[in-house]
Amino acid sequence: MSDVVFFDVMRQGLWLAVMISAPLLGAALLAGVTVGLFQALTSVQEMTLTFVPKVLAMLVVFWVSMSFMSGALVEYFRAQIIPLIIGG
Repeated sequence: MSDVVFFDVMRQGLWLAVMISAPLLGAALLAGVTVGLFQALTSVQEMTLTFVPKVLAMLVVFWVSMSFMSGALVEYFRAQIIPLIIGG
């Protein structure tokens, strides 16, 4: 395998990782900003108040986008990794 092929497959794999992680990180960011704003407005400083909504939001987004994530990974392996394995 040449360097060009290796770096191209690596670049596509990293881009896929960004695409797969973006919904989860976006949900965590949105939940964190919302809870932080709520804490600033009400002066409630409870540590579990920051953790639990983020985890719940990430679980919901993961459950909703699970088919997209698995489909993207399967397509990446089918189009990129498996031909490299078969081709040598």
